[in-house]
Amino acid sequence: QLQLVESGGGLVQPGGSLRLSCVVSGSPLHYYDIGWFRQAPGKEREGVACVSSGGGMENYAHFVKGRFTISRDSAKSSVYLSVINMEPEDTAVYYCAAIQRLYKICELESEYTYWGQGTQVTVSS
Repeated sequence: QLQLVESGGGLVQPGGSLRLSCVVSGSPLHYYDIGWFRQAPGKEREGVACVSSGGGMENYAHFVKGRFTISRDSAKSSVYLSVINMEPEDTAVYYCAAIQRLYKICELESEYTYWGQGTQVTVSS
């Protein structure tokens, strides 16, 4: 069975940077498209970014505005989400999720099958 474990969350000051990691195990990473999602208190879960199984195609939510970058390292079976110039509105639980590869650009609207436990990110002074 596929397992995903997030790490890297914590308390960050506004304007700071953070890199979240998602380690995938139980099945080859390249069998799956991987997405990052977040959910703030009282709000619906929203997609942030995804990367295709081949690692060459990415898709971002419109609100990213260049501050988020998703990357994939097959050697480490990991997917990362780097964030710069963080804002209080970025406070949320961040999840990584997987869906069997679609052989096209990944889509945040897809129903991802496997989910990690999430990692808390808090942006505050």
